[in-house]
Amino acid sequence: MIVTTKQLFEVAYGRFAIGAYNINNMEQALGLFRGSLEAQAPLIIQISRGARKYAGVTMIEAIIRACDAMFPEAIFAVHLDHGDEQTCYDCIESGFYSSVMIDASHLPFEENVAVTRRVVERAHAKGISVEAELGQLGGVEEDIKVDEKHARLTDPDEAAEFVQRTGCDSLAVAIGTSHGAYKFKGAQRVHIERLTEIQRRLPGFPLVMHGASSVPREEVERINAAGGALDPSARGVDEDDYARAYPLGVCKVNIDTDCRLVWTRVYREHFRNHPENFDFRKPGEVFMSEFAHFIARRSQKLGCAGRLEEVRAALRR
Repeated sequence: MIVTTKQLFEVAYGRFAIGAYNINNMEQALGLFRGSLEAQAPLIIQISRGARKYAGVTMIEAIIRACDAMFPEAIFAVHLDHGDEQTCYDCIESGFYSSVMIDASHLPFEENVAVTRRVVERAHAKGISVEAELGQLGGVEEDIKVDEKHARLTDPDEAAEFVQRTGCDSLAVAIGTSHGAYKFKGAQRVHIERLTEIQRRLPGFPLVMHGASSVPREEVERINAAGGALDPSARGVDEDDYARAYPLGVCKVNIDTDCRLVWTRVYREHFRNHPENFDFRKPGEVFMSEFAHFIARRSQKLGCAGRLEEVRAALRR
C-alpha cells in the first residue's frame, strides 16, 4: 500500500526512523520489499533523477507497481530523491509519487524558500508530501557533488524560519554526514548537538538524515579481496547513531551507498569464485537474498522493525 511520508512520520516521530532506500532495478526492489516484510517494517522507496534516466521512468515505476501487487501487505511511500523544480513537477503530475524532495539547498536562503514554496503549493494541491533541504552535505551521489569546503551545517534558527515560510512537510538537515562511501576523516562525526538544537526550534517536526550509510568495514574488505580498489579507510555513520537520532525527530534515514556495497560485493565474489558462469541470474539471486537480509538488519537498527501492524492500525484511524 502506497502512503505519503507525512502519514508515516506521524506514527514514527520520536519513536523510530524509517529507512529510505534508492533503487535502480528489479533485483534491488525485490530484495528491499522482501527484507522489509521479513522485518515487518514500513519503508520508503526512493527514485533519483539518475534512476529515472538509467531505467527509464516507465520501467522504474512499473517495477514498483509490480512490487505493490506482489507484496500487498507492505506499507511504503514512493519518494523522489534530490529533485530539481521541474522534476518535482513531473512527479507531482504523474499521479504515482506520494512524496517529492525539492533540493534547492545550493541556492541562497531566499531563493531556496521561494523554490520550495512553489513546489509545496503544487504538491499539496495533489495530496503529496514535500521534503526540502537546508544546509549542504559534502560528497558525491550521482549528480550531487559538493566539495567538503562548501558543505555547511544547517543553522537551527534558519531551519525554523524556513519551515514556517515554505510549509514543507519534512526537512533534510546537514549535521555532519556526507554522500558516498567516504563520509568521515579524522575527528569528523555526526553533530548530535546540532540536531538537538534544530529539534528544540522545530518541536514535533519531522527531520531527515541524508548520507546515512554506515559503510561496513567488512563489505569494503570483501570487495577489495575480490578485486575492488576502495579506500580501506572509508567509513560512514555509526549504526548506533540512528538510535540517538530518532528520539530527536529524525523520521527518515537515507541509505544508498551501503546498498551499492552489497551489490558490488556479491557480484565481485560470485564472478571471482565462478569465472565459468555467464548466467547473470545466479549472482542476482544471491544479491536479492543478501540485500533482503541487509534491509532486515538495518530496520532493526532504525527501530522500525516490528512496526508494520502499528502503522497499519494508525492509517485506519
